[in-house]
Amino acid sequence: MSATVDAPPPSQMPLVGDLTLGDIIASLKAGIYDFRRAPLFGLFFSAVYVVIGFMLITLGAGHVSWVLVTSLGFPLAAPFAAVGLYEVSRRLEAGKPLVWRDVLGVVWQERTRQVPWLGAVIVIYFLFWTFLAHMIFAVFMGLAVMTSVSTSLDVFLTTRGLSMIAVELGIGAILAFLLFSLTVVSIPLVLEKEIDFVSAMLLSLRTVASNLWIMLVWAAIIAVMSLIALAPYFLGLMVVLPIFGHATWHLYRRALYDPV
Repeated sequence: MSATVDAPPPSQMPLVGDLTLGDIIASLKAGIYDFRRAPLFGLFFSAVYVVIGFMLITLGAGHVSWVLVTSLGFPLAAPFAAVGLYEVSRRLEAGKPLVWRDVLGVVWQERTRQVPWLGAVIVIYFLFWTFLAHMIFAVFMGLAVMTSVSTSLDVFLTTRGLSMIAVELGIGAILAFLLFSLTVVSIPLVLEKEIDFVSAMLLSLRTVASNLWIMLVWAAIIAVMSLIALAPYFLGLMVVLPIFGHATWHLYRRALYDPV
């Protein structure tokens, strides 16, 4: 008779703490420190973002199939790359050795836990925003003739074009912050504890709601620095993303605590 392996018992839900600007500063310093201690791991996991982003621009240009593959692959790969950075920070925090086989093994093991479900949510969210962005463009621009962005920039300088850009940016910012709120705590939480992804996302939302202004500042820092890092050819993300990945782990540790 074959032996069966019982699933680990569910973890107790942590409590939400109060964050300050000092926690953001401390988390950023810790993120930089972790990246400096394990730069190869940070460069490896951030390369996932850079390579797929570069594919979106080059291979995806004019090829619908490549656009579809890379557009779906980006939000699917993102949670697993984040798990890799969180696992590195967790091991550094616990004083455990950093071995490629062990770190990548943890990332691989996550495929059977809750991270894939979070990845699926991100994919659906990504597809919804893509559809909504096209709808907003169609509503404002109508039948305006556009061959390409590079040859039709004047269309965006019209009243309709500027209005469309403003609405796209406004709605995009709201949806981006909502996705940030759903994942900022949930991904590191399901990595560390046996908690289902729905409960983790709800706790992440509650954490953001309880520390709204601090989380708005944190999201703004990530958005601005990531935007700056996009030039040239996404290469700046090779440094920015590992720092923010490690820093997010440390902010998560400061945001939640286990009940006594």
